[in-house]
Amino acid sequence: MMQGNAVLREDLRAYLDALLDTARFRDYCPNGLQVEGRERVRRIVCGVTASQALIEAAIEHRADALLVHHGWFWKAEDGRVTGFRKQRMARLLAHDINLFAYHLPLDAHPALGNNAQLALRLDWSVTGHFGEQDIGFIGAPPAPTFAGELARLMEQVLGRAPLLIGDPARDVKRIAWCSGGAQDYFEAALATGADVFVSGEISEQTVHLARETGMAFIAAGHHATERYGVMALGVHLTEKFGIDCEFVDIDNPV
Repeated sequence: MMQGNAVLREDLRAYLDALLDTARFRDYCPNGLQVEGRERVRRIVCGVTASQALIEAAIEHRADALLVHHGWFWKAEDGRVTGFRKQRMARLLAHDINLFAYHLPLDAHPALGNNAQLALRLDWSVTGHFGEQDIGFIGAPPAPTFAGELARLMEQVLGRAPLLIGDPARDVKRIAWCSGGAQDYFEAALATGADVFVSGEISEQTVHLARETGMAFIAAGHHATERYGVMALGVHLTEKFGIDCEFVDIDNPV
């Protein structure tokens, strides 16, 4: 229910949970409203990770809510609210700011998700999905290309140089991709018949797999590949509710 240029916190929570279909995902953290703040939301700051720097930006922008991809309360994480965890939470609570976080649901959304938005910016078609819970995407470039040329295009679009493992001259007609830290999806991507796998990060052992299997691997940056989902979600909320949503990019080289 709208209250002027505001939306009630619980209405926003219910809308986001339904839009991103959070109930279908088994995730490593709780999705949705993680920290409760004020009841009415007029201004949202969006960002990739709920870091201290992003919280300070939300305070500076007089935000009622923080909307992120990487929130808090991860599985196997020390749950004690001490040190930097206390500092982050104290600032958020002192300013009565809500924290909304959507992890796998924001990776997977077919239009607003990180993988869909990455494809949109790189002009890749989407033809299918792969991997755990269908998080990974399969598709193709607008025309056949080479792995080296694909990496150069990604550098132009994402604003950082990716790491290419494999032959730069390898033909690329089929791409498998999954944003962020999805290097463990390499074997699943290989099974799709893709010529290249694109993710944010790469592990030591994945370098050897790429060399031995012949499928190229492009590590384009965890942060760089996961900016666009929350940006698109913020634009969508502005259009839907007429509230102010501003994306704040806290630089991260990883």
